[in-house]
Amino acid sequence: MLMHRFFPGRAGMGRTATGPTASVSSPRPEPVRRGIELCGVSLSRGRGFALTDLSLTITERRVAVIGANGSGKSSFARLLNGLLLPASGDVLIDGLNTRTEGAQVRRRVGFVFQNPDNQIVFPIVEEDVAFGLKNLGLSQAEVARRTTEALERYDLAALREHPAHLLSGGQKQLLAIAGVLAMDPAYLVLDEPMTVLDLRNKRRVARAVAELPQTVVLVSHDLDLLADFERVLVFDNGKLVVDDVPARAIPFYQAHLT
Repeated sequence: MLMHRFFPGRAGMGRTATGPTASVSSPRPEPVRRGIELCGVSLSRGRGFALTDLSLTITERRVAVIGANGSGKSSFARLLNGLLLPASGDVLIDGLNTRTEGAQVRRRVGFVFQNPDNQIVFPIVEEDVAFGLKNLGLSQAEVARRTTEALERYDLAALREHPAHLLSGGQKQLLAIAGVLAMDPAYLVLDEPMTVLDLRNKRRVARAVAELPQTVVLVSHDLDLLADFERVLVFDNGKLVVDDVPARAIPFYQAHLT
């Protein structure tokens, strides 16, 4: 099957832009925003491959990833912050290689799982948001400021002392997003965050995602929520088969892969 491709805004994104490696004795400067690059990436699964020979660059603010179950879309998402490492090829985040610079990559790429219960680790709402911030070595005042800001942004401030396990499904997913975004990543990857939600909470989470300043890569089966995205990647049997705007990629997926 021929892959349909649409490449807006790719100028200057080649790998040759990588600068010299900083010396061990000098702190590494903040990476220049170059986007997400996958260069000849294959990902093994058992005796086969979950993804094969994948090369692309993401610079757009909103990118959706769709495909049938088992198509490779979730595997693709997990490559972007080093949860999975490629069998061959490289994944670069603003020039940082997930193989060798995983800690820095995870600081730049936040990840939200499908089930928020797998991500919420503390029993009280504000404690869960503050947990990641404390691991960054921030002052107590800065942790408190960022925690309050994140809770207020997602209408969770009144629930800050509430048991996390008693939140609704939508509130739990917003808490998971708040906890990740409080750490101020440059990119946010969400792996089917609305699958377990009812329609009202899907719309609530979708609005929150739409308002984010970060670059967002969203894996989703909710095609009606993707019309305003800049780009849609369609996966099938471990291959990227369509890379285009929603108006062309989604109808292709509906006609050929569902």
